[in-house]
Amino acid sequence: MVEIATKGQDGMFQKDIAENQRISVKYLDQIIYALKTAGLIVNVRGKKSGYMLTRRPADITMLDIHNAFEHGICIIDCMCETYVCEMKDSCMIQGFWGKLNFMIKDYFEKITLQDVIDEKELVEC
Repeated sequence: MVEIATKGQDGMFQKDIAENQRISVKYLDQIIYALKTAGLIVNVRGKKSGYMLTRRPADITMLDIHNAFEHGICIIDCMCETYVCEMKDSCMIQGFWGKLNFMIKDYFEKITLQDVIDEKELVEC
């Protein structure tokens, strides 16, 4: 997402992303598919076809990106909405895990793609 965001409106070629991130094009196919399905990127049509963001980087949270690959944040199984725990009513540590899970989700919601780009640029200076 950082690669695509920093390229701008021209779009970013998949082969360039794979090369820059040192991952295979085949693996990147899966990532691109998930990001497109989540509505975070689209194909750029024309002579220089590639990918671009559907929104400004400041409008895309890290939770949006995470949710393209995983539904929700569950640091342990019993924090997942679909998990049924036999000990739910008597669990003495559920509050601890619930608060930690909330803190992580809250952090992901507060950090945008633009924040990540800005932090990367600060480190490079």
